[in-house]
Amino acid sequence: MTSSKSKKSLINGPTILTILRMILVWPVIAGIFIEGLPAKIVALVCFILGSITDNIDGRWARHDKIVTDLGAFLDPLADKMLTNLTFLAFVILGQMPLWMFMVIMIRDYAVDGLRMIAAKKNVTISASIFGKVKTTMQMITLISMLLNLILAWEPLTIINTVLLYIVMFLTIYSGIDYLVKGRKLMI
Repeated sequence: MTSSKSKKSLINGPTILTILRMILVWPVIAGIFIEGLPAKIVALVCFILGSITDNIDGRWARHDKIVTDLGAFLDPLADKMLTNLTFLAFVILGQMPLWMFMVIMIRDYAVDGLRMIAAKKNVTISASIFGKVKTTMQMITLISMLLNLILAWEPLTIINTVLLYIVMFLTIYSGIDYLVKGRKLMI
């Protein structure tokens, strides 16, 4: 008989935070497209909250040893929903080139495909430091872009362009890093 303390719950605090991040995506996207300053502020605040939950949920799950398969599946999905849908919104607004969004998507699909191949071979490919830096830089860039929807400040527009190119470099570099490390699995 298993005690209830040793049995991991499918839904726990970190998983609830991950689900919250998935929910926060929708006011972010809506706020980007709804006219008016209050909507832009809501979008920025919700994006920041979502970014914070990304940092907290994984640490919490590892610290309390309550990592679940559901949480491991939902966490990267929530990250991609938050960042990629927000990037797509900026493409639609004309504030980010489509090719940059395509690079991000191709990298994500390639890494996810590699992870699926690895999973079929009972190998787990954890997030690399480069992948984590890429995600952090994406979130910083998106916060800056959301802030510029509020401020409409030309120097911030230039900074955002530089940040997007840094994101491109990190996206490509981290993608190559995953593929090089996983090349044996693909053969």
